[in-house]
Amino acid sequence: MKQLEIDGMDGKGGTTVSRRSFVKGAAATCAGLAAGGPALRALTPDTAHARGALAEGKWVSSCCVGCTSWCSKQVYVINGRAVKIRGNPHSKTNGINSCPRAHLALQQVYDPDRVKTPMKRTNPKKGRHEDPGFVPISWDEALDMLADKIMELRANDETHKFMLMRGRYTELRDLFYDRLPKIIGSPNNISHSSICAEAEKMRYFQEGQWAYMQYDIPNTRYVLIWGADPLVANRGVSSYLNSWGRALDNARIASVEPRLSGTGSKCDEWLPVKPGYDGALASAMAHVILVEGMWYKPFVGDFFDGENKFIPGQEINEFTFLEEHTHGLAKWWNLYLKNATPEWAEPLCGIPADQIRRVALGFAAAAPNCISWVGGGPAMQPRGTYGCLAANALNGLVGGCDNVGGVLRYNSRSYQGFPSPNDFMDEMAQRNSKKEKIDQRGRLEWPNLASGRSGGGVNTNNVADAIINEDPNEIKVAMGYFNNFNFSCPGTGRWDQAMSKIDFFAHMTTHASEMSFYADIVLPVNHCMFESWGTLDNASNGYRSVSLMQPAIERLWDTKSMETEIPWLLAEKLAQRGFDNLLRYYQTIVDPETGKAPTNEKELDLYATKHRMQHFWDPAQSKGGDTFSGWKEFVEVGVWNSDPYAYRARWSNMGTKTGKFEFYSETLKESLEKHAERHNTTVDHVMEVCNYQARGEMVFIPHYEEPYEWGDPAEYPFKFVDYKARLNREGRSSNCPWYLQLKDLDPGDIAYDDVAKLNPIDGERLGIKSGDKIRLTTPVGSIVCTASLWEGTQPGTVAKCFGQGHWAYGRYAAKVFGKEALGANNNDIIPVDNDRLSGSTAFYGHIRLKVEKV
Repeated sequence: MKQLEIDGMDGKGGTTVSRRSFVKGAAATCAGLAAGGPALRALTPDTAHARGALAEGKWVSSCCVGCTSWCSKQVYVINGRAVKIRGNPHSKTNGINSCPRAHLALQQVYDPDRVKTPMKRTNPKKGRHEDPGFVPISWDEALDMLADKIMELRANDETHKFMLMRGRYTELRDLFYDRLPKIIGSPNNISHSSICAEAEKMRYFQEGQWAYMQYDIPNTRYVLIWGADPLVANRGVSSYLNSWGRALDNARIASVEPRLSGTGSKCDEWLPVKPGYDGALASAMAHVILVEGMWYKPFVGDFFDGENKFIPGQEINEFTFLEEHTHGLAKWWNLYLKNATPEWAEPLCGIPADQIRRVALGFAAAAPNCISWVGGGPAMQPRGTYGCLAANALNGLVGGCDNVGGVLRYNSRSYQGFPSPNDFMDEMAQRNSKKEKIDQRGRLEWPNLASGRSGGGVNTNNVADAIINEDPNEIKVAMGYFNNFNFSCPGTGRWDQAMSKIDFFAHMTTHASEMSFYADIVLPVNHCMFESWGTLDNASNGYRSVSLMQPAIERLWDTKSMETEIPWLLAEKLAQRGFDNLLRYYQTIVDPETGKAPTNEKELDLYATKHRMQHFWDPAQSKGGDTFSGWKEFVEVGVWNSDPYAYRARWSNMGTKTGKFEFYSETLKESLEKHAERHNTTVDHVMEVCNYQARGEMVFIPHYEEPYEWGDPAEYPFKFVDYKARLNREGRSSNCPWYLQLKDLDPGDIAYDDVAKLNPIDGERLGIKSGDKIRLTTPVGSIVCTASLWEGTQPGTVAKCFGQGHWAYGRYAAKVFGKEALGANNNDIIPVDNDRLSGSTAFYGHIRLKVEKV
């Protein structure tokens, strides 16, 4: 195998990189760059690195897409090269603060392993062990191939057999993800959302918000964190890193998680709950708060005579409790909470009853300035809906919902929508776009109740099975961008099989990945932070910030913007073949300043950004928050901030069926009844088919459901804990040398290694020491990694970070590119399962495994 040679880099940075596929194209492109293109030149006389203090640069505003924090950033550019990242000081959410992940973007954009030119497959066989034989081609040839395939579908009235998949995105996504498949005539736009955190949004059925939330850390007095790691891998990391010290001064913080997370190490108290038993712990805390009379009466209400009648084991007369801004508390008590004592919960969740009681009372004593922070731990597991509802119900009991120091929705912001595609959808497009989606959402066994609507949410990981089984139809042509489902979804082998079946697949990506190995063409895209126009937003500190992404540097290689430029170029090719509907639609996106319609892909990229953000930069269109004199000033500042949060505006205006915070969810009841009616059955049958335990009225209240586990405890005695590390740019940072060098920033991890963390008690029993190679085996597979004995892992559990185990991502991420992984991918051993009410893929709480020394 020939070693990688790019601008003097010989690939000897610890790994061997195969030339047998993607790098053929990369090397050919680099030869052209060396003749005059923007090659990478480190420490040469004409760079800032050699000039030291004499070099002067400029801060250019942008935004980070390394996670869903979407923090406002600035890029320091010297002589055309990005050299430093910081938070945008104009942002009222994260300010100048930045988490470690943002800095890794510098290594990403200048990574010599990036895809540099379009490439096409020469080996017709598809499979993990098949070399695609990629060769470089022009954009014209690549898009001609794709356009021909789409036109074949239209000629055969098979447009519904087209699929567009996305992972991350910008707020320009509708131009591509929504409009393109609709105008072509397909229902199949598939997002990554259900492998992200959809189950956390099931709080919708208590407070009417299908959305992520912000947390008023500067004003809180108690934070109770459930399976989230806000200083490491949750939303708003940059902001919370800055405010956590103040919170520790003013509040008490407790972490509920089987491992001592990065955030947990900065908390006052750790509750190492058994994986999957969060619902029992949260229910017992609610029981204590009511029995001790510690609920927040101005929000919840009280007994008509002021006497607390919540007595363990005893029902109350529901009509004696007069609620203010909540609904169904007495019914919740009678149906379930009256028996949910700490003593009942202790053997289930593994937390001592006295600690349950102490934490519950400390939390309630801080009311209403307190937060029950619900993360993926209770939610992203089979039956996770009810773990989420149980933990979030604590916010209702203490009045922390929409209150100072509590849990807040995101402040409103008003992106300008893109024009409707309806006038550009011909009869075939209108008919075929109404066919059933490939992910099967809305079927009896897939309620996917996003915003309460049957089939309202995506079912990402089920797409692999649907493609394999050709149910509801086969997929012949597919496109994907900013995604790598062959790596990021449990049951990775299913995705290998599914992608092998697709006749033609175009992958748009910065780096060749596992999914790219199944592509017929690979299209290189810009790095969002540095090379494209676009926008994203975030919320924290009671504000919402909308950030502008803009080209901070010249494009290094022959790349395009994924959501604007590639669709435009494809639209031109389709128009040349007699189908100009898509191009005519894109020509309606005019420059708001000049009224000029775009004539090329770069103009669409800019005009779409200006159009989408017009309400923020155009003083005549302002709808609140910061105001600007116009586009030029906005480009300099780079961020718009909302008005301050209006606390308690949602009290009795929740968006639920009752308008209240629903302990007994009339909203969930109505949604499930409509889903059952759609399938001519009962709610109880829906629950049975979807593998929940609740029946009857229990379906509509928060409660503990026994974890549905894969594996017999006798054969698989451990529980697996999957988590994200502080340098994980959502699985896309493992080809950055800093990622490997700084892995030990996470407690218990080891630099340059991929470890599974065991408690020393378990290590001694198994004869395993730190540094030993171990095999982790679940009912669906095995992986080999390194043992790290660490007291921060609960006995009986194994904790391992997601992010390594790439076999096709670059010289640092893979041991032998295209052949052998460096480290192990957790998804190779995670069974395929879901929380079916939300549609969320389960990563947590259901996986049993055994550990063996290799």
